[in-house]
Amino acid sequence: RSQLRDIELQAESQMQSRLAQAKDSAAGFDPLEFDRFTRVQELTRMMAESVNDVATVQRNLQRTVESTEDDLIAQGRQTRELQRDLLRTRMVEFEGISDRLYRVVRLASKETGKQVKLDITGGSIEMDRGVLDRMTPAFEHLLRNCVAHGIEDPHARTAAGKDAAGTIVIGLHHEGNDVSVEFRDDGAGLNVPRIREKALSQGLIAPNTELSDQEAANLIFMPGFSTAESVTELAGRGIGMDVVRSEVNALGGRIETATRPGEGTSFRLVLPLTTAVTQVVMIRSGKQSVGVPANLIEIVRRATPKEIEQAYNLGTYEFGGEQLPFYWSGALLQSSQRSVEPQSRTLPVVVFRSAAQRIAVHVDEVLGNQEVVVKNLGPQLARLPGLAGMTVLASGAVVLIYNPVALSAVYGDQARLMSADRAQPNMLERAGGDQRTGLPAAPQIPLVLVVDDSITVRRVTQRLLQREGYRVALAADGLQALERLADEKPTVVLSDIEMPRMDGFDLARNIRGDSRLKDLPIIMITSRIAEKHREHAMELGVDHYLGKPYSEEELLGLVRSYCAVGVVG
Repeated sequence: RSQLRDIELQAESQMQSRLAQAKDSAAGFDPLEFDRFTRVQELTRMMAESVNDVATVQRNLQRTVESTEDDLIAQGRQTRELQRDLLRTRMVEFEGISDRLYRVVRLASKETGKQVKLDITGGSIEMDRGVLDRMTPAFEHLLRNCVAHGIEDPHARTAAGKDAAGTIVIGLHHEGNDVSVEFRDDGAGLNVPRIREKALSQGLIAPNTELSDQEAANLIFMPGFSTAESVTELAGRGIGMDVVRSEVNALGGRIETATRPGEGTSFRLVLPLTTAVTQVVMIRSGKQSVGVPANLIEIVRRATPKEIEQAYNLGTYEFGGEQLPFYWSGALLQSSQRSVEPQSRTLPVVVFRSAAQRIAVHVDEVLGNQEVVVKNLGPQLARLPGLAGMTVLASGAVVLIYNPVALSAVYGDQARLMSADRAQPNMLERAGGDQRTGLPAAPQIPLVLVVDDSITVRRVTQRLLQREGYRVALAADGLQALERLADEKPTVVLSDIEMPRMDGFDLARNIRGDSRLKDLPIIMITSRIAEKHREHAMELGVDHYLGKPYSEEELLGLVRSYCAVGVVG
């Protein structure tokens, strides 16, 4: 108190001194002749000057930011121009390999004794040098195949009323960011009955399998398949068409075939204009994001949870009147068995198309498309099936680019086994039943309720549990936890003690007093590690008591054991 009195006396003396000084300095002056300022006026003027200084600094900063933005826009424009110039140096005309293709046709004609001429239309179209170099052997094989299998000998052509010399046409044209290369001959067409017979004899199809003509024609792309009667340099070795399709798929393209008996066959290859820069669509499965070439995506649909469950049960997804093979994207990538995202009204399903194959894939999120620079995979990754490339995003993250159709051909059966537990026939029955009859049983994916007033603790625990494949519900206190329990019964509850509105002890007392929830396992996680708190928790029926900080492995072990008991029960 004496100190406060001393401070008060000092303040009064200073005020009196200042008043006296002000009075002396103003003596002899009229108020109109001398402006007198109080302390409040001085502070107000100082504040106004400071605000003015801040406004000046803000204007300077704004000009600097605008100048920087202009520089960034100019830099982006120059970067795009440089990128276009660099890509232009990679582009070469298709005509550059025409001499090789003409020579292949001449040699094949000479060996078979047939008369064949080759026409190239659209040869001035430019393609990426890397694409052209990689596909040239495939083009040569297609030409040999047309001569050996497609074009008839001169006598047969004359008897059929055709010109003795057969014609093969290579036609090129642009399709957006792709180039279509079509090989078309005017020969006899594919011998579909012969293809069926050969496939049956080689065990490629079952005896009672019914195939359309188009499906039978696609059998020529099976490894080891050939309809040639004898082995020559041109045909009969059972290699070629499957390699052609593999090369096309590796570039993110597709190959289609069409045939008419007596009129000829055409093979249409849709290839990317360049593999250096391409448009990819980013999709997310859990925490993993991958890219898919945009030209492989036919459509992105939104399906209801009921439709998704039905697709998992059947293994197929109906689209356009056709049943498409259905997969979970994480299972195709061998990264997760199921989606752990909370279910919404609709879920994304992507339909992919490569050549004549189409599949439907359930993903967590479609992140959008962007133009990326594709990096070379290198010898270590180049042989992995379905992996089309990789890129580095602006954030520095490395993203792999996949062909989901090629992945399904290799890992499709394994993916279905991984996500088999998603198939729950009784779930559809529950969805259509009476919703008023009591609390619904917990789904097969265990649900863990986390109750803690700290949002940081809730989020950290949520990420830990979701990483292990559990569904997680969150509550900030005991009352909110009871609301969550009324919506759905979890497999186990993780609860703090000290929380607003209702603490962990009262929550445990309410759970044990409810006939529907009395057997629900409760794990209490708290910084109160005294024996008194522990004993009180055990008296209320808490199953396990953990002190903070706790071991993640110990917590996961407890959750895993309680979930296993819940599934068995």
